[in-house]
Amino acid sequence: MVKSMTGYGRSQQIVNGRDISVEIKSVNHRFVEFSARAPRVYGYLEEKVKSYLQTMISRGKVDVNITVFTLEGIDSEVEINHSLALGYVTALRSIQQELNLTDDLSLSTIAKFTDIFSVRKAVEDEETIWNDVKTVLQNAAEKFVAMREVEGQRLKQDIASRLETIAQMVAKVEQKAPETVANYRERLTVKMQDILQSTSIDQQRILLEAAIFSEKVAVDEETVRLKSHLKQFETMLESEDTVGRKLDFLVQELNRETNTIGSKAQDIEIIGYVVAIKSEIEKIREQIQNIE
Repeated sequence: MVKSMTGYGRSQQIVNGRDISVEIKSVNHRFVEFSARAPRVYGYLEEKVKSYLQTMISRGKVDVNITVFTLEGIDSEVEINHSLALGYVTALRSIQQELNLTDDLSLSTIAKFTDIFSVRKAVEDEETIWNDVKTVLQNAAEKFVAMREVEGQRLKQDIASRLETIAQMVAKVEQKAPETVANYRERLTVKMQDILQSTSIDQQRILLEAAIFSEKVAVDEETVRLKSHLKQFETMLESEDTVGRKLDFLVQELNRETNTIGSKAQDIEIIGYVVAIKSEIEKIREQIQNIE
């Protein structure tokens, strides 16, 4: 399937207490180039994201932006200083016995001694984080690929239309080319009659000159190759492989054959067809610059 190298996909989800967003965008490029950005603490995600996307992208400059926000509290662990807590309990009971107080010691009493508690950031498992991010990445990648496919189909339709226009022009060149030789033979006959002031001229000479002219302006080989290239183009547009580079080469071949026809053309009408063909080829060339 023809895919554009231009694409965009974004997804944001809360997964296992983390607010994760992934944004993917790409533009055309001769080769494949990845750039991934993630918060510094999650820098290890960048290579994983690149490896994941490389399975679905073969050409284009791709930028990925990842953000991960941990919701309040889920990344924290509370530690208790049991020795200190026991020290408080022992001290309180000692006071209670010495002063003969009511023993109302409870958990809430101990909780008031905040220095027995300490809060620290929990150690996050890299594989767990990656799996959470991958969930969001998959959704963003689906949107990204879908956009590239839709744009690719639009490019395909435009190119197919231009190929049809070129085929029509080539058919007109093939139809007009033999007339060029016949017209040349008639002009040559009239010219020789004028020069020799006689209706009796050497027909063999006329035929020889016409044959030489015919060889010089013959474009049948070029038109045959042009039609072959057009069929190859159509076949590639239906291929499931990535065809951008192949189409780029084929455009060069179309241009080469068209230029040859133009250099041989001795007829203003054929020259007009050549100009029209070259215009369509240039538009196709611009379009395939964005095909993967």
